[in-house]
Amino acid sequence: MSQKTILIIDDNADIRENTAEILSLAGYKTTMAENGKKGIELALTQKPDLIVCDIMMPELDGYGVLHLLRKNPETEDIPLIFLTAKAERSDLRKGMEMGADDYVTKPFEEIELMNAIESRLRKYETLNKRYHPNGKGLSEFSNDLRKNGLFNFNPEKYNAELYAKKQVIYSEGKRSRYLYYIVRGKVKGFKTHDDGKEYITDLYSDGDFLGYPSLIDETNYIDTAVALEDTEIVQLPREEFLELIECNIQVATKFIRIVAQNMKEKEERLLSLAYSSLRKRVAKALVDIHQKFNNTDNNTRIAISREDIAHYVGTATESLIRTLSDFKSEKLIEIKEGKIIIIQLEKLKNLLY
Repeated sequence: MSQKTILIIDDNADIRENTAEILSLAGYKTTMAENGKKGIELALTQKPDLIVCDIMMPELDGYGVLHLLRKNPETEDIPLIFLTAKAERSDLRKGMEMGADDYVTKPFEEIELMNAIESRLRKYETLNKRYHPNGKGLSEFSNDLRKNGLFNFNPEKYNAELYAKKQVIYSEGKRSRYLYYIVRGKVKGFKTHDDGKEYITDLYSDGDFLGYPSLIDETNYIDTAVALEDTEIVQLPREEFLELIECNIQVATKFIRIVAQNMKEKEERLLSLAYSSLRKRVAKALVDIHQKFNNTDNNTRIAISREDIAHYVGTATESLIRTLSDFKSEKLIEIKEGKIIIIQLEKLKNLLY
């Protein structure tokens, strides 16, 4: 992990230098500014990982610094912690409403400042980390948020319900009421065409969320979810889910971005169904299923029916079986006891035709 840079803005030379010494001993790289104007200049040129800023300063006070940082796209996301005297605590609400991340009251204990900095850097890393745009990515994002105290969803406080294989969890067109969290099991989401054919929209497994696009858009469920095996699920009421993400605008924004990316990925898969060869579509489906069901080893069995794979690909089951037979003869996969085993994952990922 690269060394983090912290910018200290304070007109008091003793506080500025003592703070820099503390942070340097803790392994941070530090840079200093004696007033707000100089601090803005350094923030723009050096792009620090975090800023510690006094409120009361000549030329440009802490509020002015914060305002200019949040106005500039190059610095708007840099975490900022205010240093404030006890007499100024009544003004802190103003700073927090403007977008400050935290504050430490002077005189402060070293551990208090270090805890504030470490907490804000973890939050910043979580909000800027790239997550896969699916239920798995949202689960990873939520788990990171929980570790950092930014998302208070705890599945253990809810009663889990058991859904038997082939049991419907929610139906397309029905009012969205819950966010669903899979404790264990496998689920498919699908839409039914006018001709009665299924198209699988997504696959979910342990630790995944489902039903979230409809909750955020306040629309009816856009697909149907069915258990592929006996599955244990926690239901989080819509109101509680929205309350959890709306209490932190940055968390809500990140959550919505992941959902938007997920919808874009599904659109790209639809385009792939229209323009890619059947071989490439089947290869991509096998890789997707392998990854979505937490399979990290090459030689892991894909426990999903041929019919469901065909629905995921958008082809007839007979055509899928012929393609799987070709892959087997090319030693890309094996088939044992009816289960597909990928033995050449990278070749499937990079199939040329």
